[in-house]
Amino acid sequence: MSFLRSSISNKAFGFQSNASSGMGVADQCKHTFLELQRKKVHRYVIFKIDEKRKEVVVEKTGGPAESYDDFVASMPENDCRYAIYDFDFVTQENCQKSKIFFIAWSPSVSRIRAKMLYATSKDRFRRELDGIHYEIQATDPSEMDLEVLRERAH
Repeated sequence: MSFLRSSISNKAFGFQSNASSGMGVADQCKHTFLELQRKKVHRYVIFKIDEKRKEVVVEKTGGPAESYDDFVASMPENDCRYAIYDFDFVTQENCQKSKIFFIAWSPSVSRIRAKMLYATSKDRFRRELDGIHYEIQATDPSEMDLEVLRERAH
Protein backbone atom coordinates (compact mmCIF):
# COMPACT_ATOMS: atom_id res chain seq x y z
CA MET A 1 0.00 0.00 0.00
CA SER A 2 2.86 2.41 0.79
CA PHE A 3 4.33 1.77 -2.70
CA LEU A 4 1.01 2.75 -4.26
CA ARG A 5 0.83 5.86 -2.10
CA SER A 6 4.40 6.92 -3.03
CA SER A 7 3.71 6.27 -6.74
CA ILE A 8 0.61 8.42 -6.62
CA SER A 9 2.36 11.23 -4.74
CA ASN A 10 5.38 11.10 -7.06
CA LYS A 11 3.12 11.40 -10.11
CA ALA A 12 1.16 14.21 -8.48
CA PHE A 13 4.40 16.17 -8.12
CA GLY A 14 5.71 15.27 -11.58
CA PHE A 15 8.37 12.80 -10.45
CA GLN A 16 8.88 9.47 -12.12
CA SER A 17 11.01 6.49 -11.25
CA ASN A 18 14.05 5.77 -13.41
CA ALA A 19 12.31 2.76 -14.91
CA SER A 20 9.60 4.93 -16.43
CA SER A 21 11.61 8.08 -17.15
CA GLY A 22 12.98 6.84 -20.48
CA MET A 23 11.27 8.49 -23.41
CA GLY A 24 9.36 6.68 -26.11
CA VAL A 25 10.68 6.65 -29.67
CA ALA A 26 8.62 8.04 -32.55
CA ASP A 27 8.25 5.62 -35.50
CA GLN A 28 9.65 8.39 -37.71
CA CYS A 29 13.01 8.03 -35.91
CA LYS A 30 13.40 4.39 -36.91
CA HIS A 31 12.16 5.04 -40.43
CA THR A 32 14.58 7.95 -40.96
CA PHE A 33 17.47 5.92 -39.53
CA LEU A 34 16.73 3.09 -41.99
CA GLU A 35 16.70 5.62 -44.85
CA LEU A 36 20.19 6.73 -43.78
CA GLN A 37 21.46 3.20 -43.23
CA ARG A 38 20.06 1.38 -46.25
CA LYS A 39 19.20 3.97 -48.88
CA LYS A 40 21.84 6.61 -48.08
CA VAL A 41 19.12 9.29 -48.35
CA HIS A 42 20.64 11.25 -45.43
CA ARG A 43 24.20 12.07 -44.36
CA TYR A 44 23.03 12.71 -40.80
CA VAL A 45 19.95 12.79 -38.59
CA ILE A 46 19.57 14.92 -35.46
CA PHE A 47 17.05 13.82 -32.85
CA LYS A 48 15.62 15.69 -29.89
CA ILE A 49 13.42 14.80 -26.96
CA ASP A 50 9.95 16.29 -27.22
CA GLU A 51 9.04 16.60 -23.54
CA LYS A 52 5.35 17.30 -24.23
CA ARG A 53 4.97 14.12 -26.32
CA LYS A 54 7.41 12.22 -24.07
CA GLU A 55 9.29 10.78 -27.03
CA VAL A 56 12.38 11.17 -29.15
CA VAL A 57 11.61 12.79 -32.52
CA VAL A 58 13.54 13.71 -35.67
CA GLU A 59 14.59 17.36 -35.54
CA LYS A 60 16.67 17.67 -38.72
CA THR A 61 18.16 15.60 -41.53
CA GLY A 62 21.10 16.44 -43.75
CA GLY A 63 21.25 15.43 -47.40
CA PRO A 64 23.94 13.08 -48.74
CA ALA A 65 25.97 15.99 -50.14
CA GLU A 66 26.19 17.81 -46.80
CA SER A 67 29.56 17.93 -45.04
CA TYR A 68 30.61 17.15 -41.50
CA ASP A 69 30.91 20.90 -40.91
CA ASP A 70 27.24 21.27 -41.91
CA PHE A 71 26.37 18.56 -39.41
CA VAL A 72 28.32 20.16 -36.55
CA ALA A 73 26.81 23.58 -37.34
CA SER A 74 23.33 22.02 -37.01
CA MET A 75 23.94 20.92 -33.42
CA PRO A 76 22.73 23.42 -30.80
CA GLU A 77 25.46 25.06 -28.76
CA ASN A 78 23.57 24.94 -25.46
CA ASP A 79 21.14 22.01 -25.61
CA CYS A 80 21.44 18.22 -25.72
CA ARG A 81 20.71 16.09 -28.80
CA TYR A 82 21.21 12.62 -30.18
CA ALA A 83 22.61 12.31 -33.68
CA ILE A 84 23.50 9.70 -36.27
CA TYR A 85 26.25 10.44 -38.77
CA ASP A 86 27.08 8.25 -41.79
CA PHE A 87 30.86 8.56 -42.11
CA ASP A 88 32.35 7.63 -45.51
CA PHE A 89 36.07 6.97 -45.83
CA VAL A 90 38.63 5.15 -47.94
CA THR A 91 40.79 2.41 -46.36
CA GLN A 92 44.53 1.99 -46.91
CA GLU A 93 43.59 -0.75 -49.39
CA ASN A 94 41.64 1.91 -51.33
CA CYS A 95 38.23 0.48 -50.45
CA GLN A 96 35.24 2.79 -49.95
CA LYS A 97 33.71 2.16 -46.50
CA SER A 98 30.96 3.65 -44.40
CA LYS A 99 30.49 3.57 -40.62
CA ILE A 100 27.49 4.84 -38.69
CA PHE A 101 28.21 6.87 -35.58
CA PHE A 102 25.77 7.53 -32.75
CA ILE A 103 26.62 10.82 -31.06
CA ALA A 104 25.19 11.77 -27.67
CA TRP A 105 25.67 15.56 -27.58
CA SER A 106 25.44 16.99 -24.07
CA PRO A 107 27.23 20.36 -23.97
CA SER A 108 28.56 21.40 -20.57
CA VAL A 109 26.48 24.62 -20.74
CA SER A 110 23.15 22.82 -21.22
CA ARG A 111 20.58 22.63 -18.40
CA ILE A 112 21.10 19.91 -15.82
CA ARG A 113 17.52 18.69 -16.37
CA ALA A 114 18.21 18.24 -20.10
CA LYS A 115 21.46 16.37 -19.42
CA MET A 116 19.68 14.01 -17.04
CA LEU A 117 16.77 13.44 -19.41
CA TYR A 118 19.05 12.64 -22.36
CA ALA A 119 21.33 10.45 -20.23
CA THR A 120 18.45 8.34 -18.85
CA SER A 121 16.83 7.92 -22.28
CA LYS A 122 19.94 7.21 -24.36
CA ASP A 123 20.25 3.43 -23.99
CA ARG A 124 16.62 2.73 -24.81
CA PHE A 125 16.76 5.03 -27.84
CA ARG A 126 20.01 3.56 -29.11
CA ARG A 127 18.63 0.00 -28.87
CA GLU A 128 15.89 1.03 -31.32
CA LEU A 129 18.53 1.84 -33.97
CA ASP A 130 20.09 -1.42 -35.05
CA GLY A 131 23.31 -1.15 -37.05
CA ILE A 132 25.30 1.56 -35.27
CA HIS A 133 29.04 0.90 -35.40
CA TYR A 134 30.44 3.44 -32.91
CA GLU A 135 29.19 5.72 -30.15
CA ILE A 136 30.63 9.07 -29.13
CA GLN A 137 29.67 10.96 -25.99
CA ALA A 138 30.52 14.64 -26.51
CA THR A 139 30.28 17.60 -24.14
CA ASP A 140 32.44 19.88 -26.27
CA PRO A 141 32.78 20.19 -30.09
CA SER A 142 36.40 18.98 -29.93
CA GLU A 143 35.16 15.60 -28.62
CA MET A 144 33.27 14.98 -31.86
CA ASP A 145 35.81 16.47 -34.26
CA LEU A 146 36.11 14.81 -37.67
CA GLU A 147 39.53 13.45 -36.63
CA VAL A 148 37.87 11.60 -33.73
CA LEU A 149 35.57 9.85 -36.20
CA ARG A 150 38.46 9.01 -38.51
CA GLU A 151 40.47 7.48 -35.66
CA ARG A 152 37.52 5.39 -34.46
CA ALA A 153 36.60 4.18 -37.97
CA HIS A 154 40.08 2.94 -38.91
